[in-house]
Amino acid sequence: MTKQVDFYFDFASPNAYLSHKVIQSIKERTGATVNYIPVLLGGIFKLTNNKPPMEQFFGVKNKNEYQNIEMQRFIERHGLHDFQMNPHFPVISLQIIRGAVAAEMDGYLEDYIDKVLVHMWEQPKKMDDPDIIKAAFEESGLDAEKLMAQMQDAEVKAKLISNTEAAAERGVFGIPTFFVGDEMYFGKDNLWQVEEKLSE
Repeated sequence: MTKQVDFYFDFASPNAYLSHKVIQSIKERTGATVNYIPVLLGGIFKLTNNKPPMEQFFGVKNKNEYQNIEMQRFIERHGLHDFQMNPHFPVISLQIIRGAVAAEMDGYLEDYIDKVLVHMWEQPKKMDDPDIIKAAFEESGLDAEKLMAQMQDAEVKAKLISNTEAAAERGVFGIPTFFVGDEMYFGKDNLWQVEEKLSE
């Protein structure tokens, strides 16, 4: 039986980008499939009373600086040199993650994720500005007009809310979160454990 990883995903997290890149080689090594589940990180934070690390550790001497060192080590270890911190961070990802739900409904979620991540974390843009979003979609060869309409569709909105609520119910408190069966793993630095579980 093919093993599967559930990947709770939002474009807002740079660690989701880094995990998406690394999980491709884990797929190759283990033969697993990855089930991307689009959720709204801000919604997860509200439902779990969590906060972004920059806010959570604000004023804690050396903590965020160390987090940045760890991120750089991860980037170097995995050769992820296309990554650029988005100068507009934090970007409100509501519209583009709704677009992911629409892409999933239309059967091209992974392609959509690949293309939109470029505009968030490789050639970073203000991806909460509708005009910039539309131009990025067009540049990537996506059906911009259709996606912009779908992002306002009631069914798409409801599905994103449902995904987000179900994630919190399952135990998710931040992004990226992974499940292999009932086992939960949080954060890019635990991807080795995900691979270990898949290799059992």
